[in-house]
Amino acid sequence: MSGPGAHYPFSAVVGQDRLKLALVLSAVAPGIGGVLIRGEKGTAKSTIVRGLAPLLGGASRVVELPIGATEDRVVGSLDLTRVLRDGQAHFTPGLLAQADGGVLYIDEVNLLSDHLVDVLLDAAASGRVTVERDGVSHTQSAAFVLVGTMNPEEGELRPQLLDRFGLVVDVAGARDVDERVAIVTSRMDYDADPGGFAARHADDEDLLAARIAQARALLATVQVPATELRRIAGICAHLDVDGLRGDIVMARTAAAHAAWRGSDRVEEEDVRVAAELALPHRRRRNPFDESGMSGEQLDDALQAGDEAAETGEQDSGDQESGDQESGDQESGDQGPDTDPDPDTDPDPDTDPDPDTDPPGGGGGGAPTGPQFGSRPASGSPRVRTFRADGVGDGDMGRRSRARSSRGLTVRAVDFDSSTPVHLFGTVLAAARRGTGDGMPAVEPADLRGAHRIGMESNLVVFLVDLSGSMTARKRLTAVRDACVEMLRDSYTRRDRVAVVVACGRDAYVAVPPTRSVDIAVARLSAVRTGGRTPLAAGFRRALEVIDRAARTDPRRRPLLIAVTDGRANGRGSDGMDAAAQADSAADEVARRGITSVVVDCEQGFVRLGTAVSLARRLGAEYVRLDDLADTGLAAGVRGVA
Repeated sequence: MSGPGAHYPFSAVVGQDRLKLALVLSAVAPGIGGVLIRGEKGTAKSTIVRGLAPLLGGASRVVELPIGATEDRVVGSLDLTRVLRDGQAHFTPGLLAQADGGVLYIDEVNLLSDHLVDVLLDAAASGRVTVERDGVSHTQSAAFVLVGTMNPEEGELRPQLLDRFGLVVDVAGARDVDERVAIVTSRMDYDADPGGFAARHADDEDLLAARIAQARALLATVQVPATELRRIAGICAHLDVDGLRGDIVMARTAAAHAAWRGSDRVEEEDVRVAAELALPHRRRRNPFDESGMSGEQLDDALQAGDEAAETGEQDSGDQESGDQESGDQESGDQGPDTDPDPDTDPDPDTDPDPDTDPPGGGGGGAPTGPQFGSRPASGSPRVRTFRADGVGDGDMGRRSRARSSRGLTVRAVDFDSSTPVHLFGTVLAAARRGTGDGMPAVEPADLRGAHRIGMESNLVVFLVDLSGSMTARKRLTAVRDACVEMLRDSYTRRDRVAVVVACGRDAYVAVPPTRSVDIAVARLSAVRTGGRTPLAAGFRRALEVIDRAARTDPRRRPLLIAVTDGRANGRGSDGMDAAAQADSAADEVARRGITSVVVDCEQGFVRLGTAVSLARRLGAEYVRLDDLADTGLAAGVRGVA
């Protein structure tokens, strides 16, 4: 929402008060760690962020980091022209150094390549960016306020980076008619005369900038009483927040809010604001927990904080009125005397009656059994990492080796316009032409390219057999846990994941290819089990998913994982036996060269071995369900061809 001329004034934005407050507090106290803005498009996220820079004073500015930027552009690089012309190792600063003292803004931060995330994490933690490459070491200051925006439907944010954001704000478009009219009117006024619009809001901008400067000056004098520290600790303990980063960020945010109010002392209202902004994204225990925090959950946490604060005050009063001999028992400000209520919700895993939809035969065949569910079993093992054999060309990820222009340089190759220059290899090539009388000048023929190897992500298509023969309690639990753990692993590896369900009369795509585990789990949890086993239809649907994905992303290599006992039954519309149809579909998968894995869910003393035969037809790795708990699902995968 930016136009020509002056930026849209920060103070002129209608609504989004919580977002504006979060950005102001981060400007007052950069140590908070920045702001992550989650929500739909068209909600003035970028407009507000860009309007913040003029309020920071000095030479501060907003530096935007494109998600497709190269690592050299982000961290800086050697000026190759000066190296070759003058023999001097001159360093050109990157975007991180340019943002020093200002705001580093990343739109769609959840789509940022992982190698850039690693660089960003290092800079955010240290406040400096260090480049060590080709025998040259360079360090520059990179202390910035990190601001990112994302649409959760387009994929999750890597947990390590999510934790680096001090505050999180969820934004949505205005629903009030009057507010929407005010927004449109204001925008049209700006588009008609950006300079005049900015001039009309200049006084408000000056007042806001002055207030931020005053709050910054006051911040160093703000005191955080022990009572409020206990309140913060009680809130974080109640919400089961990992580590102490949440406590520290809350304390910094509360102090910044007190300074913003013009007070030199943190009070309860400051802690409440800090809890609303600093804790919603710290409650997730794994990628499948819901993000955010409801008003009821916040009220419960604040109540726990009140109890912790009152306990501290009571202990302090008891010590003051007690005998001198008890004066050494100073535990009042050290933490709660009793363990806070962990607010545990057992939420028992209510596996349904396995006999509600018997396997096999007869009429109907509709999936009328229990819901599949999605909650991972407590203490379920994480799957091992598996890689693709060889080197691919897919999008940046964290699973398989791939050729890349932004990965690790492994050797020098012939130079062309698509490869970065390998400096050492270039100089070495020039030296080899020399006659021993000094270093010869580098010529175009000496240029060598850098062959870099990075990591790619894959398309993982999960074919899950949820027919009647699969709904025994132990088997269903194990299959569910395997699905959830595989989704968890794909989340951390930046894969795209799809789920095809085979049960009843047909198979269908329960989860189209997505990066969002929230969407995947929500859709998978509602799937019904039972009925027949249309395995052939499942393979056909999986191939359709792979084909559609290949048309838009041809470099992403697929992996098909079939979780089944292999017992196809019933007859197709053409009268062909279901087992014969499944064999034909498996032959097609093998003919296409799609790497696959079969997880055999057959149990009991008598085993028909149908899944083993299926794996042979597919040319797939074969893993028994009983082995998953020990080896992990991905341990049986040897790679994508």
